[in-house]
Amino acid sequence: MAMLLIDVGNTRIKWALATAGAAPGGWLESGSAALSELSMLSERWRKLAVAQILVSNVAGEHMQERLQTMLEVVFGAAVRPGWFASPPQLAGLRNGYREPAQLGCDRFAAALGAQQLFPRETLLVATCGTATTIDAVTAEGVFSGGMILPGLGLMATSLARSTAKLPHITDHVQVDALFADNTDGAIISGCINAQVGAIERGFALLGQQAAGTALRCIVAGGSAALIAPYLSIRHETVDNLVLIGLQTAAATI
Repeated sequence: MAMLLIDVGNTRIKWALATAGAAPGGWLESGSAALSELSMLSERWRKLAVAQILVSNVAGEHMQERLQTMLEVVFGAAVRPGWFASPPQLAGLRNGYREPAQLGCDRFAAALGAQQLFPRETLLVATCGTATTIDAVTAEGVFSGGMILPGLGLMATSLARSTAKLPHITDHVQVDALFADNTDGAIISGCINAQVGAIERGFALLGQQAAGTALRCIVAGGSAALIAPYLSIRHETVDNLVLIGLQTAAATI
């Protein structure tokens, strides 16, 4: 029997099936779907032999209710899902938030996954999704805090919506020139460089705070592949970091 790990974000649901003791990210099966496609997952999940379910949900109470109902139908009352929340401490990671429960469960899970992959290093964890979060984890295992800014797509969309004559950029993001000679290119350059600038500034400041320790930047999330190529700092791109954190948490809960 295995554990079903579910990461419900603001736009997509990612999931993975893992066995106890498996290497981080060593899935038996995995997949993703848009939030609007939740019902399609039930047929896929019916075929899984599941003993444990752990969910990170940042999409609100209504989505939690819908998913709870669906999981009960698919797996019955015998397998009750656990709803991951940010604890004061778990699996060697201490939550340094002023009020630990207020830290987004996806951010703590991502930090937990990052620490599992790169233990005893000072980590900057940049998760680039609907929002971009840039969080610091010390080599001693403390989530010390972070930054939140609009994600790449949200930046471009809000700019287009708020400025009548600017085009809506959705299907391509490639910086051809820092100072573009066309409006589409200027929007792309501005949005990409805003993301990159925040990540690189966070990396520089964290390096000053943690002088003398190994420092690593981890980039994750749906927009990671679009942003990471423009970073000038040493970094690792990791898929499904929240799921890796949930896998780590499930082994200890």
